[in-house]
Amino acid sequence: MASQEPSPPSSMESNKPGFPKKILGNNLEDKHLCNCCHNILRRPFQAQCGHRFCSYCFNRTVSNGPQKCSACIKEDIFEEPTSILKQGCAFPDNAVRREVEGLSAACINENCTWKGTIKEYELNHEGKCEFMIIPCPSCKERIRFNEQERHNERECPERTLNCKYCKEPFHFKNIKAHDEICPKYPMICEGCAKKKIPREKYVDHIKFCSKFRTPCRFHVVGCDMSVEKEKIHDHERAFAYEHLNLLLHYIMGMKVSMEGLQPQGLEVAGHKLVELQQSLRELEARVSLLSTTSSGPPVQGAAASSSSSSSSSSCPPGPPASAPLPPPPTLPPTLSVSTSFTPLPSSVGAALELQLHSEKTKVAELGRRCTELEVKSGTFENVVCVLNREVERFATTIEASNRQHKLDQDKIEALSNKVRQLERTVGLKDLAVAEMEGRLREMSATTFDGVFIWRISDFAKKRQDAIAGRAPAMFSPAFYTSKYGYKMCLRIYLNGDGTGRGSHLSLFFVVMRGLSDALLKWPFNQKVTLMLLDQSNREHIIDAFRPDVTSSSFQRPVSEMNIASGCPLFCPLSKLDAKNSYIRDDTIFIKAIVDLTGL
Repeated sequence: MASQEPSPPSSMESNKPGFPKKILGNNLEDKHLCNCCHNILRRPFQAQCGHRFCSYCFNRTVSNGPQKCSACIKEDIFEEPTSILKQGCAFPDNAVRREVEGLSAACINENCTWKGTIKEYELNHEGKCEFMIIPCPSCKERIRFNEQERHNERECPERTLNCKYCKEPFHFKNIKAHDEICPKYPMICEGCAKKKIPREKYVDHIKFCSKFRTPCRFHVVGCDMSVEKEKIHDHERAFAYEHLNLLLHYIMGMKVSMEGLQPQGLEVAGHKLVELQQSLRELEARVSLLSTTSSGPPVQGAAASSSSSSSSSSCPPGPPASAPLPPPPTLPPTLSVSTSFTPLPSSVGAALELQLHSEKTKVAELGRRCTELEVKSGTFENVVCVLNREVERFATTIEASNRQHKLDQDKIEALSNKVRQLERTVGLKDLAVAEMEGRLREMSATTFDGVFIWRISDFAKKRQDAIAGRAPAMFSPAFYTSKYGYKMCLRIYLNGDGTGRGSHLSLFFVVMRGLSDALLKWPFNQKVTLMLLDQSNREHIIDAFRPDVTSSSFQRPVSEMNIASGCPLFCPLSKLDAKNSYIRDDTIFIKAIVDLTGL
């Protein structure tokens, strides 16, 4: 299907400076250079002074008003007004333009083998070279043009992804951080092993999950085991001894704490008891003194009375109530002293009797409490002895259980190692089976006569994937010209590629590396016919070409496959969008025929 070659844009449409000098395949002449950017002329304009400029360079120069021609000044031929550059004073130099467009050119990008004229370079190759180095718009890394799609989808650290759980967008570099906070992230219950529980519902799940492990109720006394909720009672029955042992240690610790405080308390109580006994003795002495004094005969006589009065008036103050009173003085039998005492009121004696009774009650209470403490201490000592005997008995049982547990653990570890080894073996076998299945599918679709029909199902979905950029290109299975002949495949762009992107279905032919390449004639030079089959067998879409033997696409492959070559404008997409017979049951058929003449 031949199409008319489009013409370059007009001189007023150019918005680029001149072509780089390095693209010329022959010697460069000064007449082909712009006097402003000093590159090869693009859409040349000739000013009144005779100097030539690129259309873009001239318009940029005069955009701020009339300017002096720098070339005239440099050559010392400046002359007004012919050397003044301004709008309307220059005209397109079409003769020089045709001369420049006919010059031989070669692509300056590394590994690119394109060659042609400057006109072909501008039309078909400039800005489209697969080996062109461009910066990634996101991460600014410099990449090849043909790797841009793969870089944007798989390698760019700044690419944006949508979370497959909560559908929120995030940068690829933040994927781990997002997984830690995603409310829809699927979690696995550690108890019942239920999967795909959203993080936002996980807390509610474990509240009611009977398999979820919770701390033992005896964790406050030291049990560090976690038990499933439904087995908590079984655990308490099975580990009654361990819980009793932990409880014993806990009580022993409390007893030690109490014993550390008890001596201090007993000492305080002892001091109080001594003070009370001393006060009791003082009160008894006072009572006896008062009783003796009040029951003695009174002494008569005025002298005695006056002596008593003077004595009572001149004697110093008596001792305080808390100090013991001195015993009454003993007089010699030959000395007779006349004294007179006034008896104390009865209320004072009653108060002293009441205080004495209160002190005796306190002493009795302290004695009773000391007796109780001694009884409790004896009870605790008996309990501790019983518990110690139980601990020793259970310790023996635990030691035997630990030995058996260690043996069981060793067996489990050995069996686990065997299981892991078997899992690795099964994984390797699965990979080998999958590889064999792929080879069988490929072999079932392979032909060896140079004729291949490619069935593409789910056309609508695959085309939408191509439009969205998820899968812009598809490769067919390989086919051969003979059993030991050339290995080939087809490559199709359902939304077009290059000049046909968005408007045409693009179809390309690819030469692949085969096992018999060393026996074949290179470059590949067989005529190739590509067809989109009309499923009503009325009007197939056909395009054919004979390989360009100078192109790297048809040389002997040095990698898995050569660069694809074919028809970027193979079939207009409008023909497939309208009612047609090329698509039936959401399926199309592509046919490739390789001419075997001369093989």
